[in-house]
Amino acid sequence: MTAPWNTNAPIEPYLRRARRAGIDRTIVVPAFHSDYHKANAQLARIVHRYAPRLIAFAFVHARRDAGRIYEMVHHAVRKWRFRGIKVHCHDAMLNREVCDTARALRLPVLVDVVAQAHVVDLWAPEYPDVNFIVAHIGSFSDDWRAHQQVIDQLVRYPNVYTDTAGVRRFDYIVQAVRRAGARKLLFGSDDPWLHPQLELQKIRLLGLPAEEEQLINGGNAARLLRASSVASSMHSLMAENNQSDWF
Repeated sequence: MTAPWNTNAPIEPYLRRARRAGIDRTIVVPAFHSDYHKANAQLARIVHRYAPRLIAFAFVHARRDAGRIYEMVHHAVRKWRFRGIKVHCHDAMLNREVCDTARALRLPVLVDVVAQAHVVDLWAPEYPDVNFIVAHIGSFSDDWRAHQQVIDQLVRYPNVYTDTAGVRRFDYIVQAVRRAGARKLLFGSDDPWLHPQLELQKIRLLGLPAEEEQLINGGNAARLLRASSVASSMHSLMAENNQSDWF
C-alpha cells in the first residue's frame, strides 16, 4: 500500500467501461504484489468469476521468484489455464529463467522494460522462438528515446511486438504502424489507471483500413495466443467489429 497500483485494482469498473467501449475479451494481470503466486491465485478466481471475458497472464518476479518460475507458471497454466507471462522490470529485469519457461511452455511474455529498451536487443535474438510484447512502446513515462528504440526493434525482430497502452506521443503509434506494420501492435488500455474507450480512440484515429485496425484490436492477440501450447478457441476475438484489450 505505497501507491494506487499496488493497493487495489478492482475489475468491475473496468468491465463496465469495456462493455461500453465494445471490448469483448480482455487479457489481465495481477497488480504489483509481494507474493505473485498468491496474486496469480487471486486473479484466477476473478477470471473464473467473469468467464469468458477475461484471459490471464501469470505475473512473476524474475529475481524474488528465482528457482520456482517454471513451477509457478506451469501451475498457473495447468490449473487455471493462464495464457502468458508478465514481467515488470520495476521489480527485476527479465532473465533466462523466465525466457526458458516461456520457451518450454510456448507462452508469450508481456514485459514492461521501464524505458530500458536496449535490453530487448539481448532477449529477442537469444530466444527467437519466444514472442515478447514490450508494453507501452517501451515507456509509460513518455520517454521518446525508448519509443524510438522499440520501433526499431519491431522492424528488426520477428518475435518482438508492442502495445499501445498509455502512449501519449501519438506520432510514435503512427510511426510504429508505418515502419513495422499493423501486425506488430496490440491495443492496450492499462486500465484501471486509464480509460479503455479513450485508449481505443487512438487506434481509431490512425485511419487504418478495417482489416489492419482489427489486427491491432484483437487479431494479433488471437494469433499470439493461438501460438501457445495451451491455445483454445479465440475465434470470437477475430469476429467482425469485435475488440480485444491486451490488458
